[in-house]
Amino acid sequence: VQLQASGGGLVQPGGSLRLSCAPSGSIFSVGTVAWYRQAPAKQRVLVAGITVDNSTIYADSVQGRFTISRDNANNTVDLQMNSLKPEDTAVYYCNLYPPGPYWGQGTLVTVSS
Repeated sequence: VQLQASGGGLVQPGGSLRLSCAPSGSIFSVGTVAWYRQAPAKQRVLVAGITVDNSTIYADSVQGRFTISRDNANNTVDLQMNSLKPEDTAVYYCNLYPPGPYWGQGTLVTVSS
């Protein structure tokens, strides 16, 4: 299955963005979906994940600020990002957890004043 991320952009520190992850098929068929990010010159890391029964996990760095959810009506997995910090700047990807081979282009989030 292929998952495609969208919704990135430029936002000021303290602002919010909502990212969406759309699968090539039904979101219900893909299992655990996760958001990852890769900052410049750093490795890609897990940000948040959600299981088929809506259990969630978060990286310590985003706990309390980011919320991952399944949008059944739109067949997406979304990442609501609040209280954004400059260190959240990265290319954000969605993939399965554990990740499959397809990463797509990701979506760039830039947090800057």
